[in-house]
Amino acid sequence: MKTYAKFALALLALATAPALAQAAAGQAEPWQMGLQDSVTPVSDYIHWFHNLILMPIIVIIALFVLALLIVVMVKFNAKANPVPSKTTHHVGLEVAWTVIPVLILVIIAIPSLRLLYLQRDIPQADMTIKVIGNPGWNWTYQYPDLGVDESGEAKVSFTASLLPEDQAKAQNRPYLLATDVPVVVPVNKTVKVIVTSDPAGIIHAWTIPSFGSKIDAIPGRLNEDWFRANKEGVYYGQCSELCGKDHAFMPIELHVVSEADFKAWSEKVQTASAEEARDFLFAMLQAKGQLASN
Repeated sequence: MKTYAKFALALLALATAPALAQAAAGQAEPWQMGLQDSVTPVSDYIHWFHNLILMPIIVIIALFVLALLIVVMVKFNAKANPVPSKTTHHVGLEVAWTVIPVLILVIIAIPSLRLLYLQRDIPQADMTIKVIGNPGWNWTYQYPDLGVDESGEAKVSFTASLLPEDQAKAQNRPYLLATDVPVVVPVNKTVKVIVTSDPAGIIHAWTIPSFGSKIDAIPGRLNEDWFRANKEGVYYGQCSELCGKDHAFMPIELHVVSEADFKAWSEKVQTASAEEARDFLFAMLQAKGQLASN
């Protein structure tokens, strides 16, 4: 009885944990259940597809299979049914277990194809960012819209690496998610992301859950994705491809800011280092109360 009591208390604790009631925006939270909050049109569709299409179908199938198992155990055990049936074929049953799964797959396929189209049909972009996965397990970001040099390379280019644990704790930022230099984009603007990997590197995957964005970074290939964040804030992601020994240490940190703040940051990053532009941006956001001070 003690074991059952402990199990019941554990279930009760899980059911009443406040963090389970809602998902987190920007990053995962302890005891979180469900997807991270959506802040883009693609992620909105993913949430709708998951919550209103997939989950009800999964629950119905699971309950149906459970009911069948209970019926079989109760009605067809050796004690209740000492002389088993020798039936080998049943036309109606065989048609049902063929047609019903096909119908379920068709129901799932229609919104799934619409979601794939939404993800891959890149709309007219307000700005473009090029993302390069590096062999050193970090990301290089380029902003071609902020100017290019004579060779055609973006003048604004920086590499974002994992923020060391001691610095992350000192700055009250999540270790394994925070980077030394963040990506910055304006709110409510369509951003096209061109993703590749260093020719001497391997396959990575640029992923931000709250955006519904996940695109492979492949050497010698340019892949495209897009997002339009409708809420200011800090959003985190990680490489989602098993890419080697430091796969778990390849985070993504992206700040969605107002158009005015982005303009100020973009002017600063063109005349100073990425680190100085970061400090400038953080000071602005802290002054407005949009970023916690260290």
